[in-house]
Amino acid sequence: MDIARISDLLVPFLRGPIAVPGDSSHAETEPCPPEAAKAGEGSAVLSPAQVQDISTYIDILLRWNARINLTAVREPEAIVTRHFGESLFAARHLFPQSSSVSSVVKAFESVADVGSGAGFPGLPIKLWAPHLSLTLIESNHKKAAFLREITRALRLTDVNIQNQRAEDLTGNRFDVVTLRAVERFEAALPTAAALVAPAGRLSLLIGSSQRGPAQASLPQFLWSEPVPIPSSSARILLTGRRQQQIGNDE
Repeated sequence: MDIARISDLLVPFLRGPIAVPGDSSHAETEPCPPEAAKAGEGSAVLSPAQVQDISTYIDILLRWNARINLTAVREPEAIVTRHFGESLFAARHLFPQSSSVSSVVKAFESVADVGSGAGFPGLPIKLWAPHLSLTLIESNHKKAAFLREITRALRLTDVNIQNQRAEDLTGNRFDVVTLRAVERFEAALPTAAALVAPAGRLSLLIGSSQRGPAQASLPQFLWSEPVPIPSSSARILLTGRRQQQIGNDE
């Protein structure tokens, strides 16, 4: 897919204020790079190499999607906005690139994507922040094979693909756990929450109607205000931080 068109489509997801991680009291505006200001496009925060990787990813996804059902979204531009846009929107809020929060970013090194499917949001998050250690959890063998091919094609390092159910990953804890568009969301939510390390974050890309049930079912998390996802009337990014239990060894 044409990389200039990809950049144009991603602009709404890469502009505007971002919340400082762990602080719901205020938002911080991400500085616009000089080349972005000149072009009037916030998408310049992605390098040409990153946009090329997205184009390659889409080409491979479309080929695989003709054989196995990776995504119901089949039109390339819709894949950019629905999958990459939403995933990069989450990445930008979870791992801001401004210098004022760089110390916060470095505090979160390991990410797990539960029910990764076609790799969203996990792999776009890795493209955004290559320093992260990423674990993709996908029980479907064919989807896990697709994730391995994408990882090889994009030459990504420190990506661990777990072809098993998330509840079988006993003893594993991650700084950030993401969950998006999984079947049986209500059942998957506590499984994902159990993978979050003490003081770690659970990041949900969900419909606004799912916010209340999610927060009610996980009282051990301190939730930030939900952030509306651009180009959607109902989708939100909801992030909670696990509170450490005083007097509890777990």
